Amino acid sequence: MSSWSDEYPRPLLRRKSFLPIQSGWTLNGAPISLPFPPEAELSGFPGVPGERLEYRVSFPIPRDFRRPGERLVLHFGAVDQWCEVSLNGHPAARHEGGYLPFEVDITDFAADENLLLVTAFDNFDTDYPYGKQSPRPHGMWYTGISGIWQPVWLESVPERGAVRGIRVLPDLHGADLEIDTDAESVTVTVPELGLSLPAPGGKVRVEVPSPVLWTPEEPRLYGFTVATPAETVESYFALRTVTVEELCGHRRILLNSKPIFLHAVLDQGYYPGGIFLPEAPGGYEEDILRMKALGFNALRKHIKLEPEAFYSACDRLGMLVLQDMVNSGEYDFLRDTLLPTIGLRRRSDTRRPVSKRRRTLFEDTVSGAQRRLFSHPCVVGYTIFNEGWGQYESDRIVTQCALRDPSRFYIAASGWFAQSGGDGESRHIYFRTTQLRSSRPEKFLFLSECGGFSRRVEGHVREDRKNYGYGARKNSQKALTDKILSMYGKMVLPSIKNGLCGCVYTQLSDVEGETNGLYTFDREVLKVDPDKMLELSQALSQEHLRQTNSF
Repeated sequence: MSSWSDEYPRPLLRRKSFLPIQSGWTLNGAPISLPFPPEAELSGFPGVPGERLEYRVSFPIPRDFRRPGERLVLHFGAVDQWCEVSLNGHPAARHEGGYLPFEVDITDFAADENLLLVTAFDNFDTDYPYGKQSPRPHGMWYTGISGIWQPVWLESVPERGAVRGIRVLPDLHGADLEIDTDAESVTVTVPELGLSLPAPGGKVRVEVPSPVLWTPEEPRLYGFTVATPAETVESYFALRTVTVEELCGHRRILLNSKPIFLHAVLDQGYYPGGIFLPEAPGGYEEDILRMKALGFNALRKHIKLEPEAFYSACDRLGMLVLQDMVNSGEYDFLRDTLLPTIGLRRRSDTRRPVSKRRRTLFEDTVSGAQRRLFSHPCVVGYTIFNEGWGQYESDRIVTQCALRDPSRFYIAASGWFAQSGGDGESRHIYFRTTQLRSSRPEKFLFLSECGGFSRRVEGHVREDRKNYGYGARKNSQKALTDKILSMYGKMVLPSIKNGLCGCVYTQLSDVEGETNGLYTFDREVLKVDPDKMLELSQALSQEHLRQTNSF
């Protein structure tokens, strides 16, 4: 399994110039292993980092890496919550927000030997998007992280004629490519198709003869290169469309013009040794393949943005992604969970006061996530708010999102407190089973969370945390599997005839004190019967085909 230092951090725009800066770091004077956050065991950092985190590293720049007429660009995958960057004593950048990448041009300050200083600040300010992080982890709240938690790397980029970005707009016959560059000439080459096409103004249409469409069963990717007089970069595209259309009396989700049932599992993106990261990028592939082996075709990435290695793995392996945005703002158990759980699920989201600062930080993260994930074929839909946490003006925000990227579907408010915007009607149902019927015929019906049944596996739980989960049963594989099958049989399968388009089971693995995963937190024990889970996925697919007349 490749290490984080070996993994190219930006697979959709790959250059030959790649210098990882992962070793030799100190944090507040003590050694630390990146890209892991200091709270993670794999970081090796001793003690508690505090609110101010001062990272230092000395690194050389090889002479053959720094070429005349090129700029040196330093990349950070993510730093939580905000940071200042200086090189060789020169202030170079300031960045806010802990989930998006940023870059710094260090050409004017760089030398053969360099001292990089990154001063990060994290006082758990809830104006910033923070997701499931908590300074007091318990139950559904997990260990908070701070500082650098994704790769840091350097590349050499042409001063003129560089490829700054690539947007892929696919359909069922080919793809339109939009290339951000100031080069006077651009050529796109698709080797396996024998195509070499000029791209005047950075735009070109690639028609694919005998196209193979991207699906979970056959995740076909087409590699291509973009060449300017100054450089050549590598990327890939896939042919797939996502639409919401009227079919058999209900709004349905269509993949490549065919209705699809999203058999999904909730994916929190937490790991035992690295907290926000697996030990190596291959950990993403292992989780994806574990879920595919159980018959799932989708992951709901829950209130967390991942490194691009995750999305690239989903692209390659054929796993659909329903991406949540990362919530900000204060959470209130009574207002946001207890009252809606017992049925009080309607309230306006335009009256709660929201500071200009929080609006800016949240909406910049939302638009930044859309830009970053635009060309990943695995991402088929977005959720803006979850269960009311930090929710405000969801209709305005979801409308803006759909205008920026109309190629995905949108759920404005997952669980409850939905207003009028978005494509989907989302339900969260725990502790009971009920046949679902839509109350919003203009939207597709989606069960965004359910299940969460607990099974504690001795030797594979956090002994320092109070265990948490729903509907505990006898501690056996059969008991948990039977409970899951019963829920799907009583609630999910009968609801497909009423237009139900998908279901998200909670969850992929245990997380810290939560014991409601299909796997234990260490991924060592599968807690359900895999053959029975595969039979369930086949039953869902067959019932969906029957109800949509798609045999």
